[in-house]
Amino acid sequence: MARSETRPVIKLRSTAGTGHTYVTRKSRRNTPDRLRLKKYDPVVRRHVEFREER
Repeated sequence: MARSETRPVIKLRSTAGTGHTYVTRKSRRNTPDRLRLKKYDPVVRRHVEFREER
């Protein structure tokens, strides 16, 4: 199906080294690079950068 090709499911892993992940979808057409977002990491109890892993 075309849906899975245009908006794949990706994992966002914490850069704090806790191993916490978020799962989301992204548009390959608009953001071909790896995604980097600041999100809350409940293990360290603060906002840290999460990076897309493949």
